Amino acid sequence: MQEARPLTPAGRRIVAAADELFYHRGITAVGVDLIAEHSGVTKRTLYNQFGSKDQLVAACLTERDQRWRSLVHASVDAADTPAEAVTAPFEAARTWTATHTRGCAFINALAELPDPSHPAHRIAANQKLWLQNLFRELAVAAGCSRPATLATRLLVLHEGAVATQPLLPDSLPESTALARALVRSSTPPRP
Repeated sequence: MQEARPLTPAGRRIVAAADELFYHRGITAVGVDLIAEHSGVTKRTLYNQFGSKDQLVAACLTERDQRWRSLVHASVDAADTPAEAVTAPFEAARTWTATHTRGCAFINALAELPDPSHPAHRIAANQKLWLQNLFRELAVAAGCSRPATLATRLLVLHEGAVATQPLLPDSLPESTALARALVRSSTPPRP
């Protein structure tokens, strides 16, 4: 795997174009010729910047993951109570899916790239594991019982809500309410 280095302006254009194309058309359906054309660079520049399409896919998912994590952290920070913080990723998903209407790019990548050794597969899988770990950490901070179990349940609910968002665009508020109910049932009453 190539060492990460700061992107040049051409590299940023390539990532932006590739991210949009991969998300809307699918990773395997998009070739480097189309990415080069949409980003206004030559194929040689693309390969000089990323080395391979696999590394470009990984770079796109890394960039998307950073944006997602920033949004989630901002939602957690905005929560009024530790219990509300546990469900903050659901609030982040409501914001995110307003402009990302084709489902989850990470779930899509896992479906298209089933080989665990693919660099983009690892990034997508790690994004899901990060979210599960965040749910667990937030549940511990909120004093929830069985935080690991709650974290798994919240991850499954969150991912199901995001995955079905293109089919059921108004379902996230209901999923968020269900997540809050799970957290309430796991939080001991205050004296």
